[in-house]
Amino acid sequence: MRLLRVLYFTALCLALSGGAPAQEKLLMNLPLLETPQISAASLPWMQTSCSKLESELVAKYGESSRARLARGLHQVSEFWRPEDGGAAEFEDFIRTNFAGDQSTLDTMFNRFESLFEQLDGHMHEMNREFRQQLDLDFGPVLPFDEVIGGYDPSAHILDDFFQNKLAFTVLLNFPLTTLDERLKDGPSWSRRQWAEVRLAQRFSTRIPAEVSLAISQADAEAGQYISEYNIWMYHLLTPQGQRLFPPKMRLLSHWNLRDEIKADYPDKENGLAKQRMIQQVMGRIITQTIPQSVINNSGVDWNPYSNDVTAAAAKDSDSPTEAKVSNTREPDTRYAMLQKTFFASKKADPYSPTEPTLIARRFDEDREIPEARLKAMLEQVLMSPLVAQTARLIQSRLGRPLEPFDIWYNGFRPGSQYTEAQLDAMVAAKYPTAEAYQKDIPNLLTKLGFSPERAQYLARHIAVDPSRGAGHAMGAGMRAEKAHLRTRIGKNGMDYKGFNVAVHEMGHTVEQTFSLNDVDHTLLQGVPNTAFTEALAFVFQGHDLELLGLPAPDARSEAEKTLNDFWGTYEISGVALVDMAVWHWMYDHPQTTPHELNEATVQIAKDIWNRYYAPVFHKNDVALLGVYSHMIDSFLYLPDYPIGHLIAFQIEEQMKKSGSIGPEFERMATMGRVTPDLWMEHATGHPVSAEALLEATQRALTVVTSSH
Repeated sequence: MRLLRVLYFTALCLALSGGAPAQEKLLMNLPLLETPQISAASLPWMQTSCSKLESELVAKYGESSRARLARGLHQVSEFWRPEDGGAAEFEDFIRTNFAGDQSTLDTMFNRFESLFEQLDGHMHEMNREFRQQLDLDFGPVLPFDEVIGGYDPSAHILDDFFQNKLAFTVLLNFPLTTLDERLKDGPSWSRRQWAEVRLAQRFSTRIPAEVSLAISQADAEAGQYISEYNIWMYHLLTPQGQRLFPPKMRLLSHWNLRDEIKADYPDKENGLAKQRMIQQVMGRIITQTIPQSVINNSGVDWNPYSNDVTAAAAKDSDSPTEAKVSNTREPDTRYAMLQKTFFASKKADPYSPTEPTLIARRFDEDREIPEARLKAMLEQVLMSPLVAQTARLIQSRLGRPLEPFDIWYNGFRPGSQYTEAQLDAMVAAKYPTAEAYQKDIPNLLTKLGFSPERAQYLARHIAVDPSRGAGHAMGAGMRAEKAHLRTRIGKNGMDYKGFNVAVHEMGHTVEQTFSLNDVDHTLLQGVPNTAFTEALAFVFQGHDLELLGLPAPDARSEAEKTLNDFWGTYEISGVALVDMAVWHWMYDHPQTTPHELNEATVQIAKDIWNRYYAPVFHKNDVALLGVYSHMIDSFLYLPDYPIGHLIAFQIEEQMKKSGSIGPEFERMATMGRVTPDLWMEHATGHPVSAEALLEATQRALTVVTSSH
């Protein structure tokens, strides 16, 4: 430890004497020199104490307790530190807290299950309140709001539970398991055994509070940066000086920009020019050649092709003060934010012995799908010959060669013959406020096949809030609380983009309600991983037009929807591979700068495009896959989306067989947080796979092409 401190201050001195570039690179990486405190597992007395205690307690409780006791002693010793006490304190703790008989073990389990529901619920409630000004559209965000939003009231809980030794009580009595064990043995476990596994997993790491706070702060800063990244579309100029978008249109990157590309396909007059312009804007964002002055600023006009910036006419500006006119580029802020999340998450690595990188924690702990298997499923979609067949169909419909932004082609969607303006008008009339959407939730859920009683039950557990960003869902942490559905609602009411997001988030909140309030053990609250809640939300989102009262799809429309799902999965699979590759690159190159990360990310996006997309689009070196905002503020979240599409398709196929979404949705969501394959086999009879989507896509292509 003393040597590491010497190295730390040596690095500091070098940074301060080496000029700005050296300071930037070295100072950003000083946190990487931190090391965890030493475990007591290797201390001489630990093995002796464990052997003595095993003999003593087996004699007291019987031979049947030996395996569980030996496991508990090992688990406690792995996390015990010198400051937790010496041999006497350790031995006294074990004697006092080992539950040697089933009755005591049952009482202990029940107490902890009840305790953690209350603790998690109240901490979640406080976290939601602390983030409220950042997440909701309640006026301007002031500097202190960012500090408040970055604070995590629960950050010290893990520290507290190890210091008061309640964590050690859990580790002594309940099993820590590996992913391999959960995959191999989980199908034979009882629900109580699964709940015990999830109880112990709470203490599979011993991450200090200051590290948790650093992660929370980095998350809040990146989230705030993304939530304010708007482009004022009326102020975009073509090379000829034309304005293609209406006044007051402000689109959030990347969500609204992408959705505007989708919405422009029916526009025969200017749609293609709009799409090409948005693609140019996205390219500027990805490469960070976008002028700083045009971000969230209606006081300037911008030609994204030449990158020229000029002052907007006073009558066109919504800026209260005179805007600064400059084409100075954004100074790699996008990648500085990404790097902050990397450095913050990396601080947790030394305290996670079984998953020593965020990558491992995301796949083995959070998703419980090995990275190699997940990547293989994505590549199965990306390399399918069905991609080329679908692309030829799209090209014939467009009457032109495909362009890169056509990865977001949405002409397969039932109801896409409606213009964005028509859909906006329908939605605005129904939902002028968040309260209007709130009141209509029972009606929407009834349309999705829930009984009136269950629809009312769900509506009582869901609160709708006006979102500052594109929208999100925040489930409850205890049964006495509500899940919160957030969606953007403008001054003129909700538009179609907001409704589409609201329906998606409603899927999340319905799942969150069932998987908390109706699961048998609250320790199993939730679904196996984020991809599953995304999948269930996608099921709702895919019915958004029906919820507006538009006709239910016929057989051809169902085939079109399948092609839409397939094309969307093809698009987001490449995005996920970019996210994965960028995190691997950051781990391989920790001593880097935001600009170097910028260049690396752009190259990774181009490489993945060239491998999986260039053969279809006949254009190389496109960086468009790097535009997703999740990459910046969501800590390797994007792989959940394509897996979510695959899971959603399997789930909806099962719901079609049953004839109704509601009852099947409820049956599936109450399975709780077991491994993905076990959950999916319960839900559909098959493990997670791309096969169902690929087989249905082949059938859909036959239906669609034969009907021409």
